[in-house]
Amino acid sequence: MSERAAPYYCPYCGDEDLVPHEGDGEKGAGYAWACLSCSRVFRVKFVGLRAAGAAGAGTARTDGNA
Repeated sequence: MSERAAPYYCPYCGDEDLVPHEGDGEKGAGYAWACLSCSRVFRVKFVGLRAAGAAGAGTARTDGNA
């Protein structure tokens, strides 16, 4: 896996015109991306994997298959 995974679109306006935003990098905070369409700068950070057993323990299935 690469150290910098590029987002496909801006989470604010949905445009795909994104460039890396250099300068204010913070270790472990994710990389900043700048949207050239709406002028917003945002970060995308991978938090972790959800535990399969803990996530579905208290939910009931609604598709009829138990």
